[in-house]
Amino acid sequence: MRLKKRIAVFVSLGIIPIVLFSFSSNKVSNHYFEIAKNMKIFAQLYQEVNTYYVDDVNPSEMMTTGIEAMLATLDPYTNYIPEDRIEDYRTMTTGEYGGLGVVVGNRDGDITVILPNEGYPAYEAGLQIGDIIQKVGGEDIEGKNTDEISKYLKGQAGSEVVLTIKRYGVDQPFDVKVKREKIQINNVPYYGMVTDNIGLIQLTDFTRNASKEVADALVELKDRGANKVIIDLRGNPGGLLNEAVNIVNLFVPKGSDVVYTKGRIEDWNKTYKALNAPLDTDIPIAVLINGGSASAAEIVSGSIQDYDRGVLLGSKSFGKGLVQATRPLDYNSRLKVTVAKYYIPSGRCIQAIDYSHRNEDGEAIVVADSLREKFKTANGRIVLDGGGVAPDVDVKPFNFAQISVSLILKGLIFDYATKFHYENESIAPAREFELSDAQFENFVTWLKDKDYGYHTKVEATIEELEESAKEDKYYDDIQAEIEDLKKKVYHNKESDVIKFKDEIKDILEAEIAKRYYLEAGETESTFTADLDIIEAVNVLNDEARYNKILSGN
Repeated sequence: MRLKKRIAVFVSLGIIPIVLFSFSSNKVSNHYFEIAKNMKIFAQLYQEVNTYYVDDVNPSEMMTTGIEAMLATLDPYTNYIPEDRIEDYRTMTTGEYGGLGVVVGNRDGDITVILPNEGYPAYEAGLQIGDIIQKVGGEDIEGKNTDEISKYLKGQAGSEVVLTIKRYGVDQPFDVKVKREKIQINNVPYYGMVTDNIGLIQLTDFTRNASKEVADALVELKDRGANKVIIDLRGNPGGLLNEAVNIVNLFVPKGSDVVYTKGRIEDWNKTYKALNAPLDTDIPIAVLINGGSASAAEIVSGSIQDYDRGVLLGSKSFGKGLVQATRPLDYNSRLKVTVAKYYIPSGRCIQAIDYSHRNEDGEAIVVADSLREKFKTANGRIVLDGGGVAPDVDVKPFNFAQISVSLILKGLIFDYATKFHYENESIAPAREFELSDAQFENFVTWLKDKDYGYHTKVEATIEELEESAKEDKYYDDIQAEIEDLKKKVYHNKESDVIKFKDEIKDILEAEIAKRYYLEAGETESTFTADLDIIEAVNVLNDEARYNKILSGN
């Protein structure tokens, strides 16, 4: 390690060739000679381009592009963080920023409020879902993207900003003065009771204090009567490793191994244990995962599976078994670099893509099923490495009808929910709210002059068949059959709205509930339609089935 530190110093001084030839190992000498040689070539090339290129060159932009392209040959998680992106990095790791506590999105060119977070400045100032932000601090923001708008809205805690708002049902735009505050993004945006005795904890991030939020949520849910719990890790991209360890620690005995990291440098060979007394080692647990559950989310779900501490439901997780560390660079920039792989209690690494080996096209190779090794959980159940965490109970994902997808993507569900909110002062509690037949008919009538056309895969296939038949001179022979297919398959928009009424109602009810009860309302509205939650409740309520899954019998 001392030698590596000295090399780093010499590199910074530009005298590495002198040091290289003092090494006793030819292999090491050749390696560092190649580094020095290529660094010198790179510096010369940069100087020549900067001097002789026909147009002016932006040095920072060109160098950043070069660095990012170089790191892209390694893996997607080794990144350069320049000074102008350092605040975004801090927000990602700490969950804190100075701002208004509002989620905005670009809808048909309008910067629209998607969600004001309860208790934060935007919410306290009265901003509503569906509000369009026309100006920030008197400056017109038309044409700006959401990243640019985010920078406008963020700022020093205590500073004020004036937003010009256009609201549905209000004739003229109006100004709202909002004072920025220190915003702490919640790792647990929702927790509550799904049934009389089953609680739900929705964990979406692993920033600072994630484990405390989960612990606090669990304690409160138990006080409300929960004797079983669902932990929702779907779509959770991961975050801080120590928070994942502490969350597992809530459910397993003190001293249990949670994760082991192994890197090229010995300092990264570490075992992370449960260091604290657990909160509850007996409460039955159902963990929800899907393809968006990665990294720290896989440490939590994989460890719970390896200890047979709970049942995993949903679909296979992402498969990221890599650990990153950040290294400081000059001028307040940083390098986020992959330093190790992690291994969960059974001994398996769930990394699904081998970035160290690539095919002829330079693409990283997915670990083949034939190369995946078998490991065992505490109860002897067989689990595999190299492909993410597989659930104990597969739940087939729900496929929305094309009409539903079209109504969502074209913003018609969102727009009608805004209209409904303006016209109705209140609704029933979110989990009880249901649109009446008359209210749904009003929605169908409202849709009549709206564009929600869509093209199904079957229609596209028929059109391809028709084109191929014409090219191959068979069209005249099968024209009648093709036309008959068209008549049977080509959809009628209005009939599809009725055909998929139940599905569309579920989506619309969730969006409307969100208007009145924000994120909690949206979540609770889906309890009776969310297939993963429904199956989790079934498993937790069937003690024999739950125990059979964990025993492997």
